[in-house]
Amino acid sequence: MNLLHIVSSPRKERSASIEVANAFIGAWKRKHPEGQIDTLNVWETELLPFDKAALDAKYAGLEGKKRTAEQEAAWKQIKELANRFHAAEILLFSVPMWNFGLPYRLKHLIDIISQKDVLFTFDERGLLGLLNGRQMVVIAARGATVGDNDAFKDHQVEYLATWAHMVGIPEPHAIVMERTLFGPEADAAARAEARGKAVELAGKLD
Repeated sequence: MNLLHIVSSPRKERSASIEVANAFIGAWKRKHPEGQIDTLNVWETELLPFDKAALDAKYAGLEGKKRTAEQEAAWKQIKELANRFHAAEILLFSVPMWNFGLPYRLKHLIDIISQKDVLFTFDERGLLGLLNGRQMVVIAARGATVGDNDAFKDHQVEYLATWAHMVGIPEPHAIVMERTLFGPEADAAARAEARGKAVELAGKLD
């Protein structure tokens, strides 16, 4: 079994989402000692700009046109990143909430790899995901509580759940911790509860 950990917090050892993701990975490794971990840190991975050659390569494919050498080079980079998702049985996202959404580097990665005939396709039936059979876990950290106020929408977990459906994973799992900015005690309590849930979930996933 292979697990791909997509790291989207730049805080490294201070990160709540990474800490809980590491608890999940530790429990998963105990269950799957031969399992392989691939870490894709969006802050340490070169992400090509999705413009010019990359965008032209996308539309060349959609229009059935032959790609130029420059476009082929860009498309190769896109497929190499996407292949890491195809190679994993478990997709683990560790994600802090930024302005009710995702860190921009994670959104950049998603915009690069989410291409027709790469992670999904479509026809008259609608969108058809190409990552069928995978499981996805989102470890979501929030400094405050989003709450039930309709003015404050969750564009963190809900966005990733929508993306999961698009690529063929209909039932992603989410572990959410909140109030990490409410002082050391609240932060520690939120992390401890989330670590427990992560270990429990890792033991249930095949």
